[in-house]
Amino acid sequence: MSAYRKGNVAIVNAVGNGVADDKAVYAYVPAMIKYYLNEEPILSNVPTYQLNNAEAREYVFGNIGNMVVKRTNQSGGYGMVMGNRVTDEEWSKARVEIEKDARSFIAQPIIKLSTVPCFIDGVFQPRHVDLRPYALCGPQGVQIVPGGLTRVALRKGSLVVNSSQGGGSKDTWVVD
Repeated sequence: MSAYRKGNVAIVNAVGNGVADDKAVYAYVPAMIKYYLNEEPILSNVPTYQLNNAEAREYVFGNIGNMVVKRTNQSGGYGMVMGNRVTDEEWSKARVEIEKDARSFIAQPIIKLSTVPCFIDGVFQPRHVDLRPYALCGPQGVQIVPGGLTRVALRKGSLVVNSSQGGGSKDTWVVD
């Protein structure tokens, strides 16, 4: 930190940058934009339900088949419950955990990800992907990098693109 403060090094992901990518904060992003920028968000946020809110928890539990439940203190696809794939037994166990410590969980609707062709086992097959664009902040302001990280769910039918859960990546090219 001393070298950073003196200007001797640059940090790509500046200290504190991760707070915006904290699952516990997702539900508040639209309100933060309104408060700090005094404007409406340009892009809609994925609806995020804080499960320590009884009304939100009841909604999620009643619609679990369309929801993904995530632990706020986990990353890399760990601690997730995909409601469209969870067994009754798995859901019963997950519910107990959620009710025991609801503050540590959020839920979001399952988003239908796009697919791209992947060459797997000698055959082109569709796999789900997501794009993580990058923004750089510098003297000229914020610039969006022409490209980004395209993460791929290499397991057939999976919506989980994290490399720690069997996902991979693809080159991302912006041609125009």
